[in-house]
Amino acid sequence: PAMDTDKTTLPVAAADGPEDAGSFTTVKSKKSQKRKREAGGADMETEGPGAPKRPQFPAISSDKLRGPDEMRKVSVPAHRYTPLKENWLKIFTPIVENLQLQVRFNLKTRNVEIKTCKETQDIGSLTKASDFVKAFVLGFQVEDALALIRLDELFLESFDVTDVKPLKGDHLSRAIGRIAGKGGKTKFTIENVTKTRIVLAETKVHILGSFQNIKMARTAICNLILGSPPSKVYGNIRVVASRTAERF
Repeated sequence: PAMDTDKTTLPVAAADGPEDAGSFTTVKSKKSQKRKREAGGADMETEGPGAPKRPQFPAISSDKLRGPDEMRKVSVPAHRYTPLKENWLKIFTPIVENLQLQVRFNLKTRNVEIKTCKETQDIGSLTKASDFVKAFVLGFQVEDALALIRLDELFLESFDVTDVKPLKGDHLSRAIGRIAGKGGKTKFTIENVTKTRIVLAETKVHILGSFQNIKMARTAICNLILGSPPSKVYGNIRVVASRTAERF
């Protein structure tokens, strides 16, 4: 018991002694001090009264947003001159009246030039007009190409038959024949089922439609190029088309 009392009193005496208190001083590491300072600085920045506020700008008018007049050029190959001349009024009218753009055919450079002007309201109308002309130049009917102006979710996709499979000579012409079918029957069937428009120009394939529909048509055409019989391709498209119809 005597030993116990000594044990309890010793630490108290050590704590009370002025010499002992001075000898035991805890030294803080520099790293921890640095961290605390950084954290304190961060807190000060975010929480302090002098924290940066979100800038507020006045609304910009459409004239300033539009910027300088832009121009797009679409080159026209020789075999599309005659159709362009015949359908010029149908191409010219929607671009000028609906999209409020300026358009001309440059005979020297053989380009269709589309330009914005003061009356142009929508910034995206220039892209729509150039896509419309591009689609016509690729071989689509004016009525089909017009959909690019009217609807936002339409796209153009082009690829070469030889990109899918490197074919040559008769093998290549047979593959193109498989895509077209007798009297264009296969092509029309793919167009109707997938709700797209397809143009076959030599070894090039151009598809116009929505993203999902282009994907379906492209898969069908690729299968035909790779050698699948049309009957099998029809079946596959119909299954995929019915699935997408159920989904939406």
